[in-house]
Amino acid sequence: MIKYEKFELENGLKVIYHEDKSTPIACINILYNVGARDENPEQTGFAHLFEHLMFGGSVNIPNYDEPLQRVGGENNAYTTNDITNYYLTLPSENLETGFWLESDRMLSLAFSDKSLEVQRNVVIEEFKQRYLNQPYGDVWLLLRPMVYKVHPYQWDTIGKEISHIENAQMDDVKNFFKKFYCPNNAIMVVAGNVKLEEVKKLSEKWFAPIPKGPANKRNLPVEPIQSEARSLTVERDVPADAIYKAYHMCSRFDKEYYATDLISDILSRGNSSRMHNSLIKDKKLFSDLHAYVMGDFDKGLFVVSGKLSKGVSMEEAEQGINEELEKMKTQLVGKDELQKVKNKMESSHVFGEIEVLNKAANLAVSELLGDANMVNLEVDKYLAVTAEQIQEQANSIFRKENCSTLYYKAKNK
Repeated sequence: MIKYEKFELENGLKVIYHEDKSTPIACINILYNVGARDENPEQTGFAHLFEHLMFGGSVNIPNYDEPLQRVGGENNAYTTNDITNYYLTLPSENLETGFWLESDRMLSLAFSDKSLEVQRNVVIEEFKQRYLNQPYGDVWLLLRPMVYKVHPYQWDTIGKEISHIENAQMDDVKNFFKKFYCPNNAIMVVAGNVKLEEVKKLSEKWFAPIPKGPANKRNLPVEPIQSEARSLTVERDVPADAIYKAYHMCSRFDKEYYATDLISDILSRGNSSRMHNSLIKDKKLFSDLHAYVMGDFDKGLFVVSGKLSKGVSMEEAEQGINEELEKMKTQLVGKDELQKVKNKMESSHVFGEIEVLNKAANLAVSELLGDANMVNLEVDKYLAVTAEQIQEQANSIFRKENCSTLYYKAKNK
């Protein structure tokens, strides 16, 4: 059970406080309610570009990292299709340094031509290295536009193409910042060995003067129900053939999410899972195989992906996957097997909440999803899932016409 307090500043910034006396550190986690799905389809990759720009100096602080390192702090950030999350940890007696740094970059970035040029080049280099020049790096650049035809999940956080970042102008960047990087579009969690009164005082001092931004109402196009199987075959210079099967599923908000997530655990979590036993150990069809849910805030994907063993054909491999999915549809999961995956989920959840940083991020995401207290209810929702609900979701999801398949072939050397 994570105990917390909540309050809101006049400018709309939501603040969540969690005390953890077991650690000498404090953590500040700021979640901005903006991700790749909020981008202009002609200017993609901006949310991720901002993840880098936010470290390139703000209006009163030319270098973000230096003052933080001087007080023994560390920081990082990540972007998804739904959110951008920034977090730092530092000794709790230096908490105000974190407030000073985070508030200044929420107030305004430096917006220098040099910073834009430097970060633009970093992102372009990342695009080339991680997505274009790495084995299997372009999988999601191929899979997303096949799976999504109207919803903005059709591009990855890096963007549709390099030219969108290459052509980003200063005015475009400033407009994106003004729209999304404002107090009423953010949730701040302060956790660790700190007192509520101090957090309230510092929040008022550093964040209250920042003006409110526009009210961003999302009106994203809803992806139509997929009515025919889709597939794409590509050939690349990679060590082994691979297959990726993506099925439309519910969103992270929906009650069906918990049963669907447990299906992925039954299929591929650990060496005693179904797919590992059947398709890797016994039939030796795959050297590597995973089933997972994307956890998207809008309707997301259930993905099965694997690298084929040498000499195995795509047809054999795909048939092996289909047989395992068919069993999920036709046979109820046994009581012991279901209990085993629930136990694993519960223990990883408990261990995950030892870290103050994880607790802070989970509180922020839960608040964005509707209520910070969801963080305390998650385990019970998983434990309540029945074998019948799992079978129902398997039948709803694992339909041929609901699937997009990427056949990723290794070039014959």
